[in-house]
Amino acid sequence: MTGRLDLPDFELETYFSRWEFTAEHHLTASDAESMSMSELLALGTDDDRTAFDQLHLGYTPTWGTDALRAAVAESYSGLEPADVLAFAGAGEALFWAMQLFVEPGDHVIVTVPNYQSIESIPVATGVDVSGLPLWSGDGADLEWTLDLERFASLLRPETTLVSVNFPNNPTGFVPDHETWVAFNAMCNDRGVRVVSDEVYRGVELDPARTLAAAAEINPTALSISVTSKAYGLPGLRVGWAVSKDHDALGRLERAKHYTSICNSGPSEHLAVIALRNADAILDRNRSIVDSNDAVVTDFMASHPDLFDYATPDGGCVAFPRFLGPEGPTEFCRRAVEEDGVLLLPNSVYRSGLCEVPDDRFRIGIGRVDVPKSVDALEQHVARRAH
Repeated sequence: MTGRLDLPDFELETYFSRWEFTAEHHLTASDAESMSMSELLALGTDDDRTAFDQLHLGYTPTWGTDALRAAVAESYSGLEPADVLAFAGAGEALFWAMQLFVEPGDHVIVTVPNYQSIESIPVATGVDVSGLPLWSGDGADLEWTLDLERFASLLRPETTLVSVNFPNNPTGFVPDHETWVAFNAMCNDRGVRVVSDEVYRGVELDPARTLAAAAEINPTALSISVTSKAYGLPGLRVGWAVSKDHDALGRLERAKHYTSICNSGPSEHLAVIALRNADAILDRNRSIVDSNDAVVTDFMASHPDLFDYATPDGGCVAFPRFLGPEGPTEFCRRAVEEDGVLLLPNSVYRSGLCEVPDDRFRIGIGRVDVPKSVDALEQHVARRAH
């Protein structure tokens, strides 16, 4: 491995640093609609609110408070508090997971398109990395898929880790249950650790599409999640990794001493309230996504010369086709610069491992202001047409 991680710019975050808080219409937000602190506290008990008011602002345990670890474990099937390690967001968990469990000479497989850290970090460590495309066909014939034969063809004797993200960002793709179980069995049988980014798990429009967490069905898998996406509470910055592999969790905990050390006490307390009210929060967010999906479907169907949209299987984002002659990068640039509508072009999801479909852009459908933002995009499209 190299002496340090020589990481490239994080394309998505660099793009957001320019526009996320300056564009009037954030139509590519990746999280569900958030809530105020008072709204979240109102979901708790009187004891929750009293405890919050009296909370001592000292350090918290590196592993997470007992209450947080218990609440996280309760959100899974067959897992215990001892299977939980808290992190300062999912990004910190991914940062360590994608470098701690590889050694010189190892081979890693990552799904594409992806959240850039799962690709850039292992590449920076110097190990060999292959991309697993999550699609077959192209253009109008493209279908999102987890192809087990394609995955098997990438496996090598030195393959030690595979990183996946379902529901997928940016596509919203979720594989079927049978394929997901078979994928995890294939990895476990070959001694390949699965690092599973599951931050959108729980807001599938059809709850029957919700996959088992990798850690529920695979003894060495790491399931990583957070309050940011499905719960719509990114301001808490509380994430976690769960696994039945306690040695792996121990290695992650020791690495965490070099980054966050521990989480914010108030954030962990609020995260416990959210997790204990998961059904209500996820039902609310699923309803918002469902309503916004109808708005976006109608808008894009009214412009068949420009857009080809499909409802995502899960999550708060979708990756429709842009059919206009200028291409998605120029379309997104004009939309934000001319009319303040922020979208993410496919170029943000460029991979050094395989070509990402070049006719796509990301739209977010998790926030309540999506109809207003779609109206602004409609005005932009209409003005450009004239």
